[in-house]
Amino acid sequence: MMVVLAIFVTLFFVFSLVSGRLEGTVLTPPIVFTVAGMLMFSFLPSMVEAGLSRGVFLGLAEVGLVLLLFTDASQTKLTSLRSVGNLPARLLTIGMLLTIALGALTALVLLPSLSIWEAGILAAVLAPTDAGLGQIIVNSTRVPVRIREALNVESGLNDGLSVPFLLFFMAIAAAKIEGSPMALTHFIVEQLGLGALVGLVIGLGGSWLMRIARSRGWVAESFQQIGVVALPLLCLAISEILEASMFIAAFVAGFAVQVGLKDIANESVEFGGEWGELANLSVFFIFGLLVVKNWSQFHLPFWLYALLSLTLVRMLPVAIALIGTGLDLASVAFIGWFGPRGLASIVLGLVYLEQEPNLAGESTIRLVVMVTVLVSIFVHGLSAHAGIRLYAKDS
Repeated sequence: MMVVLAIFVTLFFVFSLVSGRLEGTVLTPPIVFTVAGMLMFSFLPSMVEAGLSRGVFLGLAEVGLVLLLFTDASQTKLTSLRSVGNLPARLLTIGMLLTIALGALTALVLLPSLSIWEAGILAAVLAPTDAGLGQIIVNSTRVPVRIREALNVESGLNDGLSVPFLLFFMAIAAAKIEGSPMALTHFIVEQLGLGALVGLVIGLGGSWLMRIARSRGWVAESFQQIGVVALPLLCLAISEILEASMFIAAFVAGFAVQVGLKDIANESVEFGGEWGELANLSVFFIFGLLVVKNWSQFHLPFWLYALLSLTLVRMLPVAIALIGTGLDLASVAFIGWFGPRGLASIVLGLVYLEQEPNLAGESTIRLVVMVTVLVSIFVHGLSAHAGIRLYAKDS
């Protein structure tokens, strides 16, 4: 394990040295670290096998997503859902619901071994888009502000909104196996209800205490960001103890903390973003290792589903959701295409596996998620600059 860690840290340091030079190229951080993981397993398979632990992978992924959910929610003002012409609201309601429905239907057609609830699990895991993979788009001044903000808000919130759907489908599937409604009750009361309560208490309580301490001059400037970022990590720890959803807790806490700290976005973005990025890139690195390890199991139907998931399953619901907004065809196609799958799908897939529901389609779901994320990392990363140029030309 230490050899794998040493190689990753070295890669991270080297990448940081040339990160500025790579910003304008197609070599996005997820591509670089995924390829590095793939190469490492190819050349050092026995060493990687010995040090690769799903528990470590899950831990890193959970920390990364918890920080991401909290940071995105804390920086998203509810007024922003209206300030860009309701585009995010449409994408997060009509668009997301249709994406999950169409994703499940496509799974039932291409992957007939899956039950309807397993198809729903797969669709929910692959519904959220990745803000990190779409960072090039969000940062480009050549893309209209309205489009950039819509994509940014959507990717910032749809990962948290996907969690209830995933947990719901998992609960129904488990209830079918056990022949008891208790799994569904556990989902509603403990996973969702308790998770939201944990997030509300930590978000409101933490922001209130921080505001009082700051007003009295008790907080050193160097600890302001650290104190804020401790809140999502506390959500993770408390949720684990209470068997609640840490992701729901972190997501709710991100919104709740805005009540006590109006400038929360400034406090959480830098520190949480930097450490979150480190965790995220480590996930992509280990993801690359697992891709090569499972490559022989990536069958044709999995690739077909991945392609449809990134095109028809994403783009058709977006087109329907944006009817009546006045956007031209190029804008609708641009928003529809740039819905990459990444960290959130990896973590939600791991959460599903960690619950060990003993579903017959477990292997299929795991492999399809891997293939879809792999394809998305490359096709969206490699097409970002060309897509911006074409869109700017047509606009």
